[in-house]
Amino acid sequence: MNMDMSMSMDMGATATNTMTMATSTPMPTSMSGMPMMGMDSMEMVFFSSTTTPLWSSHFTPRNAGQYAGICIFLITFATIFRLLVAFRVNIFAVLDAAERRQYGGLLQHETKTTVRPWRAREAVITAVLDVLLAGVSYLLMLAVMTLNVGYFLSILGGVFLGSMACGRLMGSYVTH
Repeated sequence: MNMDMSMSMDMGATATNTMTMATSTPMPTSMSGMPMMGMDSMEMVFFSSTTTPLWSSHFTPRNAGQYAGICIFLITFATIFRLLVAFRVNIFAVLDAAERRQYGGLLQHETKTTVRPWRAREAVITAVLDVLLAGVSYLLMLAVMTLNVGYFLSILGGVFLGSMACGRLMGSYVTH
């Protein structure tokens, strides 16, 4: 063994031993001193529990009835999410219809496809709707990330109901 290799091995062993003694944990550490975790130490599996917190400790069911209520809430929330997506896809058609109604249907619209002019009111409406969609979808994602089977299936059920209710309004929009 040459001198350079044995020296680097000794430095690595010393660094690991020093880090282990300093943290007093048997976990292996990297050179930066941060514990290294393997994938086998983070087991992620779905589970069934009627007391899984959702979003905060105040939103934790204490019995089966409250758990069922949260599942019904998640079904409704996911359905609302799909309705919001359908509304967002059709926002310009909705705004055009509202404008025609306001002026008694007297507006003439060209039949050819043109780029819509930028309007501050429409930009604010679409931005608010996009923020609302992002917030609802992130809350649904956090519910799924609890890995509670009931929460997961409730969200899937809500997506199903929302798609059944307004899937025809999605047109050629690619949904996820």
